[in-house]
Amino acid sequence: MKYTPAKLVLSSLCFSLLLTACSSEEEPAKAPATSANQAASSAPAIATVAADKMQTRFVTIATGGASGPYNIIATTLGEIYHKAYGVNSKTQTTGASVENINLMNQNKVEMAFVMSDVLSDALAGSNSFKNKIDNVQQLAALYPNYVQVVTSKSSGIKTLADLRGKRIAVGAQNSGVEVNARNILDGHGITYNDIKVDYLGYAEAADALKGGKLDAAFLTSGLPNASLLELEQGFDLQLVSILPDNVANIAKDKSYFIALEIPANTYGNAEAIPTAAIMNALIINSNLSEDDGYKLTKAFFENLDNLRNSHQAMKDVSLVQAQQGLVAPLHPGAKKYYAEQAAQ
Repeated sequence: MKYTPAKLVLSSLCFSLLLTACSSEEEPAKAPATSANQAASSAPAIATVAADKMQTRFVTIATGGASGPYNIIATTLGEIYHKAYGVNSKTQTTGASVENINLMNQNKVEMAFVMSDVLSDALAGSNSFKNKIDNVQQLAALYPNYVQVVTSKSSGIKTLADLRGKRIAVGAQNSGVEVNARNILDGHGITYNDIKVDYLGYAEAADALKGGKLDAAFLTSGLPNASLLELEQGFDLQLVSILPDNVANIAKDKSYFIALEIPANTYGNAEAIPTAAIMNALIINSNLSEDDGYKLTKAFFENLDNLRNSHQAMKDVSLVQAQQGLVAPLHPGAKKYYAEQAAQ
């Protein structure tokens, strides 16, 4: 059965200027990672889950950089699973989406956080994946990552068309950021032959912009991006708009793209900036039993308060929202849990 992400209409989110919401692609935030003990000490008590054992002994969760939201949220999630089921659950820091799916394909991890565009490529066996990945299923849709195209006010860059001939950071090579940068550029008739490409992560790109070594950079992440918050200090930062009509055109072939806005004052911007966004996905190895998948899903939703407490990016994740914009088939255990909740 083919699962196509539903078009989401999301309200602009309010984000406090905490050093948190970099996506976990490449080199996320410079803030220290939150340990499981730190997260647990400030979080509500973990909900008791019936049937406190699992068939699997391990639940390794592939994330991204140590200080990015993938890893911070997953650290709390691993603690939840350990306390609820006694399972050995831990995070594995990685290069994020592409690496995470490859690790799952090699049966080295049980769960992972990924961007939906990379997940779509994996299922189709395209771009970064030579073959279709068939042991990946989905537990939930999560929160959006915003495509943030950043330049300086003095650069003369007003639209994506102005990127032609410029030196552009597109993210670390084969990262989720780079995958969607290629897709966004392609949707505007721009290829890598039309620009000077630098493969740089968040912190490197921000430093290069500040040092005048770049004309613009793609930083796709949750909001706010910590590297951009730091860059904003003493730099004439300007965000480049991606218009809703252009996003809709790209979404005809890449349906995981949705049109959202970067709220006013996120980075000192006086007005909201239209852009594209991609949902994050929580995926699960299809080799896990239906019962284990059910228990992992149940504990996830029964402890949403803990997860929201761990990172502000999770604040709008809900049972209803988590079932919208699915890219991969639902794991049978997740499907059972959703059906059970719908019947109540």
